Amino acid sequence: MSNAVCFAPVEEADAVILILGSMPGQESLTQQQYYAHPRNAFWPIIAEITGFVSDIPYADRVRLLPQHGIALWDVLQSCFRPGSLDASIDEASIIANDFQRFFAAHPAVRLVVFNGGKAYQAYQKHVLPGLPDCYRQIERLKLPSTSPANARMNMAEKLDAWLEIRGYL
Repeated sequence: MSNAVCFAPVEEADAVILILGSMPGQESLTQQQYYAHPRNAFWPIIAEITGFVSDIPYADRVRLLPQHGIALWDVLQSCFRPGSLDASIDEASIIANDFQRFFAAHPAVRLVVFNGGKAYQAYQKHVLPGLPDCYRQIERLKLPSTSPANARMNMAEKLDAWLEIRGYL
C-alpha cells in the first residue's frame, strides 16, 4: 500500500462553492496537480461552467478557479491506497481534513460539491459528525465522478449533471 497525502486547497476567502474530491490519484500525485489524469473530465467541465479555456496551463486554472467563487480540496488529508481507485482506500487509514477550520475561514461557502460517491461517503462518515451545526447546515450536492474510472457516463452526461452548480455562482 502507498500513503497518499492531499494537496493544499485552492481557495479564496470569499468562495461560495467548495468542490471536494476524495484523494488525488497517482497521476495527480506525480504531477502535484489536482485532476492531472489526461482523461479526467474535471477541468473541461469546470471550464464549461466558468467560461475559461480548459487547456490553459495548470497554474492559470488554479488561479482562475477562486476568481469564479470556487474552492477546491479533498475530503481526506491522508490514507493508504494502492493505485488510484477510491475503492482501494484502506478505510482504517483515513484521516480527514480539518473542515471546521476551513469553513471558519470561508464563511461565504453555501454549497459543498462532491466529485463522486467516495468523496461524499467519506465526508458523511468522517467529517459531518464532528462539525458544529452551523457547518452541518451547508447544502451538499453529490455529483458524478469526473474520473475516467466512471465509465458508465460519457462526458456530455457528466457535464449535464455538473451544470447544476452554475446557479450558485
